Amino acid sequence: MRRIGRRDIVVAILIALLAGAIVTSAPFQMLQGLSLDILTAMRGKLVGERREPATSPVVVVAIDGETYDTPPFKGSPTQTWTREIGRVLGSITEGGAKVIGFDVIFPSSIEQSEIPFGDMSVGSRMKGFDRDYLIALRQISDSGKLVLGEILSIDHAEVPYRAQQVAVRNTIRALNVYTDPDDVIRRMPLSFAIEGRSVPAMAVELAARALGAKPEIAPSGATELSGYAIPSAMPNTMTLNFRGLGRDVPTFSFADLRACVEKGDRDFFRRAFDGKVVLLGTVLNFEDRKLTSMRLSGGYDGTPAARCALPAPERGAQRPRSDVAGVFVHATVVRNLIERDAVTELGFPARSILTIAFALVIACAAGMLAPSGALIAWLGLTAVYAAMAVGAFVHALALPLTEPALASLAALAMMIGYRFVLADRDERFLRKSFALYLAPEVINTMVASGKMPALGGEMRNVTMFFSDLSGFSSIAETMTPGELVTLMNEYLSAMTDIIEGHGGYVDKYIGDSIVAMFGAPADDPAHARNAVHAALECHRKLAKLNADNPAFAGHGLSHRIGLNSGEAVVGNIGSRRRFNYTVMSDTVNVASRLEGANKYYGTAIMASETTMAQTGDTFAWRELDAIRVMGRGEAIRVFEPLAERGAESAEQTKVAAAYAEGLACWRAREFRKAVEAFDGAAKIDPPSSMFAERAKALTANPPPPEWTPVNTLEGK
Repeated sequence: MRRIGRRDIVVAILIALLAGAIVTSAPFQMLQGLSLDILTAMRGKLVGERREPATSPVVVVAIDGETYDTPPFKGSPTQTWTREIGRVLGSITEGGAKVIGFDVIFPSSIEQSEIPFGDMSVGSRMKGFDRDYLIALRQISDSGKLVLGEILSIDHAEVPYRAQQVAVRNTIRALNVYTDPDDVIRRMPLSFAIEGRSVPAMAVELAARALGAKPEIAPSGATELSGYAIPSAMPNTMTLNFRGLGRDVPTFSFADLRACVEKGDRDFFRRAFDGKVVLLGTVLNFEDRKLTSMRLSGGYDGTPAARCALPAPERGAQRPRSDVAGVFVHATVVRNLIERDAVTELGFPARSILTIAFALVIACAAGMLAPSGALIAWLGLTAVYAAMAVGAFVHALALPLTEPALASLAALAMMIGYRFVLADRDERFLRKSFALYLAPEVINTMVASGKMPALGGEMRNVTMFFSDLSGFSSIAETMTPGELVTLMNEYLSAMTDIIEGHGGYVDKYIGDSIVAMFGAPADDPAHARNAVHAALECHRKLAKLNADNPAFAGHGLSHRIGLNSGEAVVGNIGSRRRFNYTVMSDTVNVASRLEGANKYYGTAIMASETTMAQTGDTFAWRELDAIRVMGRGEAIRVFEPLAERGAESAEQTKVAAAYAEGLACWRAREFRKAVEAFDGAAKIDPPSSMFAERAKALTANPPPPEWTPVNTLEGK
């Protein structure tokens, strides 16, 4: 995971603001409606929320295909149906309906027909045809239970013919709908300004009469109905909640109801319509179809209600459609108002803040993660947010869905682009620069640390690692060039893998020698510990190669390793046209001298006191001596790592104890006792054998009083 800096956070905020501002702007207004469509579909698919049609406060009387195919309506123009409509409406009113609304408009009457019929017009011969119908309208209207519909329009208004207007005393309300720019109905107007006064829409009027209340404007500006503040994201509109996808509205065929009137079954009308709001409308496959928020999920033209007189027509299973009959849109408004179940949408400020916040989270994730990881994070967070949005929509709260998803996706793309063009230039440069001579895991650690090596060099605390094969020149003389190359490649590959596996950086190869450092270029607080681990493992690996690898057979290779910790200058050092990432300081020189000092003591690994101290109690050590290396006047205490603490063998422990006793006697000028202590392990321990010889020499020829127990090495 990449560490995100202050500049990255500022950029992420700016990107989130830009993405959020774009997707919530006017050109993308359709996204708000698309969110409602998706939420409606997801709620219907995941939650279901099927409701019993019998509990619906509103029912639909459908002038449907069955009506057109059933006598006496078959083959007759709709203007001739008015008398039968009046009879059915009368029975519905007697059945206890609270109010009846017309979603059909009869703009003309058969009595107005001027088509010649004999020596007179059809209208003249049909005078009085609508009398019973108009009387029925007057009676129902006088009881306050009838509202006719009209379409308001500047160009082509559609209103009931004049006799109907008089019959209902102008109790007429608008059926106009509110369509979004994509021609989808998601909201409905609450009122219309007619002749300077606010008049409720048809559905609002029906709900108000059913509740026995009048719409009022609250101090907040919201429209209230019977104490219910109607939520309105857009002024004077209500967002529709298609909770049952239309299947929760019982639908009666007008043909069956007309036959029921003929049958005289008043009980059926009481069972079907008592206490209900009734909407009369056309339900056909080709007329008055509306696209709504159910267009993605599919809606239904109600649920067929109980039959009274006619047998149910044969039909297949009802299938969802992208459009529904317009009467069910008004039925949904009525039910939402009565049940106080309209959708609450967030206003523009809240929607924008939520969108920007979501985009900011994704932008920050894109700043920290790899592109694939950021994409997975976007998918996961979007899925979680969508689940939360569906949960909120179950309770009629519509959270923005498409805006946060698209804004965050745009923020993801922009943040990845920013990283590629600007933020990750240093990282790409670093990876390219070190790819061929630094372990990938070391590069990853260095990048994750956020600390890049300064060009030209910087002071770092490091541990230097020098190794060299013992007597390799004489061995090489006995080998062919091909054998020598194979052997060196095997050896250097094995040692390099171990060094890099412990976080080290191989600076260079000098013939059979390896120069490496720990603690740079990547920060490594445990660089001394890792260097010692690598040295011990390299020693074990060489023994394994000698035993198992055919290229090493018969050569018995051994190597010497020197370790020293301290401050050093590391960086890109060289000429302006060519440079290497390397290290320079006295720390480097001392490590080189310690590698060579091994041959004086017969040891494989020698470390300085600073390296030993920085490893804590991780390893078991023995102090070898205090030495003065060539080119350095100050004495250095040197140590040999035996094994990890607790992993040393009994023999190593015994030899180390004897050696420590002998070294103490040596430094106390008790050379005879030193000889006795060193002789105990001289046969199996080269350093003890070397010290035993030195102690014997000083026993025979004691040193002068100014003698100090420091071994000055003459060579490298």
